[in-house]
Amino acid sequence: MYTRTLAEAAAAPASARTLADAQLARIRATEPRVHAWAYLDEAHVQRAADACDRRGRPGVLRGVGVGIKDIIDTAAMPTEIGTVIHRGRRPTQSAACVARLEAAGAYAFGKTVTTAFAFIDPGPTANPWNLQHTPGGSSSGSAAAVAAGHVAAALGTQTNGSVIRPAAFCGVIGFKPTYGLIDFSGVHVFSETLDTLGTFTRTVADAALLASALAPPERIAARVAAVARPPRIALLAAFPWTNIEPGLSDALATAGVTLRSAGATVAPVAFPEAWRDAHRVHRTIMLYEGARALGALQTQHRDRLTREVNAALDEGHAIAEADYRAALAARGQAIAYFTDWLADYDAVMSPPALGAAPAGLESTGDPGCCTLWSLTGFPAIGLPIGFDAAGLPLGVQLAVRTNADDALLGVAAWCERAFGFGARIAPIERTTA
Repeated sequence: MYTRTLAEAAAAPASARTLADAQLARIRATEPRVHAWAYLDEAHVQRAADACDRRGRPGVLRGVGVGIKDIIDTAAMPTEIGTVIHRGRRPTQSAACVARLEAAGAYAFGKTVTTAFAFIDPGPTANPWNLQHTPGGSSSGSAAAVAAGHVAAALGTQTNGSVIRPAAFCGVIGFKPTYGLIDFSGVHVFSETLDTLGTFTRTVADAALLASALAPPERIAARVAAVARPPRIALLAAFPWTNIEPGLSDALATAGVTLRSAGATVAPVAFPEAWRDAHRVHRTIMLYEGARALGALQTQHRDRLTREVNAALDEGHAIAEADYRAALAARGQAIAYFTDWLADYDAVMSPPALGAAPAGLESTGDPGCCTLWSLTGFPAIGLPIGFDAAGLPLGVQLAVRTNADDALLGVAAWCERAFGFGARIAPIERTTA
């Protein structure tokens, strides 16, 4: 039963408690190797599922437990933001997105591992497809928990590549809606201009269902509408600030062939020369705002922050306000430019990461392939397309202009059928510790 997708679980006649017990059994069998959870109380899960059953499993998410990234406040359990500095922190109320989940009939299953402050330092989570590889970050636990079959869905956040990249590494669907579409109240802020809530599921249909419950009414449809014709897709093979690994470049080219065979128009496009430094604009905004969001904490706890976090915040403090304002202006120009750039296409397809998940847990991988769509705030979605020679998932990323979320989901569902990856769960039993 733990293999059910979100839509299947919500529609199943079985009780919420039956599903929860199956998921808890899966977690007991695999969590000691995956380490996806920062906080999980079996008794809480069982009580929450029983409460859903007593209410008759109302709402579109009908008694399904959802993993919550541990930077999102939950009144029923700790929110520690991935750091010992906040150990034992208990919010007085849940974040707006958690309240919306509960209004839709779901409940917070537990808190998934995040990198500290949703930034750069990796946590203990391993990739369910190979435990000696990273799951990505910063939404490490959310991606791994869905890939491992612990839950059918989880929430994450993205400032640079923290939803799309771990989804690609873990072979699941990562959806980053339009910036600001989902209320960020009650979520730890790193960069107010860039931070975006996102989802992890195993199908595009599930991404739409979950996002529809999180977004304001009628902003995202709960059911993906079929596209009227095969899509027109721009194929962007790389970003100028990245070095895509040959295996992923080949997989991206093959994905283009697959989509053409299914009837899509796939046109290679070159990255605009004028925006080759867009990653610097993103970094200026991210670190300037991050330094101010965490400045007081750094002053008080500098010796408890890692060298990497301190260095990033120090860099942010050194950025002049004039340079920050110029970066914000450039961001506005980028939004206008890339909106026009995508006008002739239904979506742009690009790599979601440099390659498959890197070996080791000392890094979460390079987020650079996600930077442009995080800067512009355009909706983006990551789809698994296959595996590399070592059996690790490979994926692609689709993006569209602001507020075209439903259109993106429609194209993504069309591509999902063409790729035929399916709603797979990682066979953890066959990986090595």
